[in-house]
Amino acid sequence: LEFILLNIRNIFILSFAVIMATYFTVFGKYRAIDMILDEYIIILAIIPIVIVSSYFKRKLKGFNMVDFTQNSQISFKQTVGFFLLFQVIDFYYEGGFIGMISQWFLYWIMGIVTVLVLDTINYYKNYKLKVRLSF
Repeated sequence: LEFILLNIRNIFILSFAVIMATYFTVFGKYRAIDMILDEYIIILAIIPIVIVSSYFKRKLKGFNMVDFTQNSQISFKQTVGFFLLFQVIDFYYEGGFIGMISQWFLYWIMGIVTVLVLDTINYYKNYKLKVRLSF
């Protein structure tokens, strides 16, 4: 069970489902969709990151990858701690509970951007290593 919960893809899927259920319950269908669409610029920022990441991933097909980001892993407890800290700050600055949960989707998108950027950096460093080893 711990492996399933700690798989990053499962965490993002589960958290997305919880965020959507909360948004549609608290804000209603139209306001929830409007709040999600308000983050369109950040959502669109994911596209070039995915393109660059896919490019390097394709170039590294069959290459034995080195995990250059292994030292940048933070624990699940630290992640929850950061989230709770930002929840307290949002509760204060965003006008209470409703303002606080209105930020959840933004946090979710920023989490995806962070994971994609770290993966892209790892692919890039492996690509440089592959090029260096091929000479």
